[in-house]
Amino acid sequence: MLWITEFSGFFSAALAVILLSPSLQSFPPAAAIRSSHLDAYFRPSPSDHSLRNFSYRESPILRNADECRFSGGDSSVCNPSYVHVAITLDVVYLRGSIAAVNSIIQNSVCPESIFFHFLVSETKLESVIRSTFPRLNLKIYYFAPERVQSLISSSVRQALEKPLNYARSYLAELLEPCVNRVIYLDSDLVVIDDIVKLWETGLGSSTIGAPEYCHANFTSYFGVLVTSTQG
Repeated sequence: MLWITEFSGFFSAALAVILLSPSLQSFPPAAAIRSSHLDAYFRPSPSDHSLRNFSYRESPILRNADECRFSGGDSSVCNPSYVHVAITLDVVYLRGSIAAVNSIIQNSVCPESIFFHFLVSETKLESVIRSTFPRLNLKIYYFAPERVQSLISSSVRQALEKPLNYARSYLAELLEPCVNRVIYLDSDLVVIDDIVKLWETGLGSSTIGAPEYCHANFTSYFGVLVTSTQG
């Protein structure tokens, strides 16, 4: 089931976004409190937040298959052959982001055709991602926490209080104008198939598409008509 949303206000109409984000789930208060205890299993302890404790094996060289239609002569972000993927990088959930990136390139027939856009609120994470994936097509975008800090209300889920969690709403402003389509992935996802299949999903005249997740009511987030189609 694919949720298609006509979205305005946060995103420019020129940017189509395929959104895979479990954190956008709509919980009743009691259910949200019950789910919040799971954060401890995916979040390092405060003593682990130093980058000295993060060490990852360098990713192997992965090449495009012969059938890939990729114009490799242009390595800039504006190469029309790229599949664009946006992910946040945060010290607390860094291990999840590393796993997500690795799962994408490992399952892709054309890994060299993927361009990653990493959203950060602390620039020191760039060295970690580049040392782990030295051949990755990527760019780092700084998102200032103060941009949304005053707009965030307290939540039963601490993760939702982080300003970087809302950077996805500013992708149209952060990314280059030539990027007119992007897949946003939360850092707690693992991709088990070729991401190009998701990239080729048609959105029709809509600006944003997202999967149904736990009967989430997307009108609560976007305040616009939500329609569903088979996909």
